[in-house]
Amino acid sequence: MSTPNAFKRHLITAALPYANGPVHIGHIAGCYLPADIYVRFLKMQGNDVCFVCGSDEHGVPITIKAKNEGVTPQEIVDRYHSLMQEAFFGLGISFDTYHRTSDPLHHKTASDFFLHLYEKGVFEEKETEQYFDPVEKQFLADRYIVGTCPKCGHDHAYGDQCEACGASLSPTELIDPKSTLSGEVPVLKKTVNWFLPLDAFQEKLTDFIGSKKSYWKSNVYGQCMSWLQQGLHARAMTRDLDWGVKVPVGNADGKVLYVWFDAPIGYISATKAFHGEDWEKYWKSPDTRLVHFIGKDNIVFHCLIFPAMLMAHGGYNLPENVPANEFLNLEGKKISTSRNWAVWVHEYLNEFPGREDELRYVLTSIAPESGDSEFTWSDFQARVNNELVAILGNFVNRVMVLYKKFFDSTIDADVSSFSRNIHNQVVEGAFQNVSHNLHQYKFKNGLIAAMEVARHGNRFLTETEPWKLFKTDPLATRAILNDCLLLTGQLSFLLYPFMPHTSKRLLNLLNLPNSENTPAWESKVQFSKGHILSEPQHLFTKIDDAQMEIQREKLNSVVEVDHQPGELNFPAEKAEVSFEDFTKMDIRVGEILSAEKVKKADKLLHLTVDVGIKQISLVSGIAQYFAPEVLPGTKVCVLLNLAPRKIRGVMSQGMILMAENPDGSLRFVQSDAATGSIVG
Repeated sequence: MSTPNAFKRHLITAALPYANGPVHIGHIAGCYLPADIYVRFLKMQGNDVCFVCGSDEHGVPITIKAKNEGVTPQEIVDRYHSLMQEAFFGLGISFDTYHRTSDPLHHKTASDFFLHLYEKGVFEEKETEQYFDPVEKQFLADRYIVGTCPKCGHDHAYGDQCEACGASLSPTELIDPKSTLSGEVPVLKKTVNWFLPLDAFQEKLTDFIGSKKSYWKSNVYGQCMSWLQQGLHARAMTRDLDWGVKVPVGNADGKVLYVWFDAPIGYISATKAFHGEDWEKYWKSPDTRLVHFIGKDNIVFHCLIFPAMLMAHGGYNLPENVPANEFLNLEGKKISTSRNWAVWVHEYLNEFPGREDELRYVLTSIAPESGDSEFTWSDFQARVNNELVAILGNFVNRVMVLYKKFFDSTIDADVSSFSRNIHNQVVEGAFQNVSHNLHQYKFKNGLIAAMEVARHGNRFLTETEPWKLFKTDPLATRAILNDCLLLTGQLSFLLYPFMPHTSKRLLNLLNLPNSENTPAWESKVQFSKGHILSEPQHLFTKIDDAQMEIQREKLNSVVEVDHQPGELNFPAEKAEVSFEDFTKMDIRVGEILSAEKVKKADKLLHLTVDVGIKQISLVSGIAQYFAPEVLPGTKVCVLLNLAPRKIRGVMSQGMILMAENPDGSLRFVQSDAATGSIVG
């Protein structure tokens, strides 16, 4: 393994998030925050770094969501591209460019890449029988077929992989396959597609992965070797679909590039978008280092399939490292986007304004680096209150308040070095420990090492008690506080990769230059005679119980039966009710007259519905699935005699009946009967 500083430049990629929903904290903790910390650290060391990402905007789930909402796929990806981009930048994720795979530049890049392999004769053109959903009238992507694994008997294996035993599968190997779109048994239908013969790259990939054994994460290396030991097989790189990058060869009407062929090329097109004609230096120069940050569910694609594509093309660098993280769970359960069991980043930023770094700190503290970890609101509150407020914030505030009280916030002589060597030892040790851990992708340990300087500062203040010393020795008091100012300045640099907003606030408190440029690693802090510090301000404030209760109530309002998107896994039957209980429900056919978003509530829509005998106001948590402008005129079924209640200040006078598809998306329960007709 070469050290990062041995390379002239670094290309860092973060997995392209899929543009069919918002970004949640599991995404951030698993991929984007560690990538951002690493990039900020490399840039502080003066490295030439290109940090790219973008929205993954093709594939079957996009088309299904568009169909359910009655809009085009482009409208879906436009909506979520903007939402995700704003969430990333709001949290301080410092991409050099955030691109998108629906961009014409990407379409040309992916098309040219495919054509290059095609003209080299890399692909195998095959007529095969593919599963076709007779109800939805479309061919099924591998992930939209589930059945029993022939290797281990797991009854919810996907068409490309069994996540229970890790076996690589083809859809036709599944026992009792079913379509996750309709729940029906799919039929086999002939079609022609182009296959990448991964088996032809088995030896090269084995050598490539084997060379990483000593320094890749064990979970990454182990999963790759497991796939290699099972033996690789040819994999289709095209799909029968009308949404995506068109296959650029003859006789390919109605076919697009497989999303997992298309998406990683998005890293290349994003680099082109940022660097223009210089893009090749970051992909083909031997003195450039490529690192992919991903979650563990993307290991195979980034470590085997994409490298095989690059090998087949020729001239491209292979990844030097792929530091994949495990999963972050939420309040004792797996995060589920289909069930809204998630903490959405854009909602967090709206509900906790100015607290971006609190979330960055907590997610780094519990990062799932070597195993799954868990986020709870109680732990979030405890870490903010007991660590950021009580340790870091307390130290800085004590120093600033004492300097104002005793010396009117004014420095009386040049200050550039510590008066006690112990501080040099602590700071130098912190920079070394943070650097060592970040080079090893151990961000949690790096943050602990940085925070040790604040802990040291608090201990130093407690031991020296400058507030008592001032009466008898004001010079000694000033020396103590000057040391603490220098410690505060060093903290601003140590914490910059982890908490960039806090780093800038520290420099503002010290009234030191605070440009938009990345500070240098191990920068020195100095104050000139007459320098005036800013007014003391709290870095952080406590999170109260009421705020946490609101967040827990939001989660508890979500349906609790969980499943992974794509699985045919339905809730168990509910308890039996009497016929008399059923007849108490007044369910009527209604027509939506108007729909608008509820302010400060991204999941809620306010609907006005005509139910024949009157018009009623409803609040429904369907904003994730339906754009409000397409809803007027839609026929729905409404439970009319549900007790009214206020939701976010809007009166809701009933409930719209919804059905949940096996993939987690929602559809209205509808009837062609006249508005006002009774259902029952």
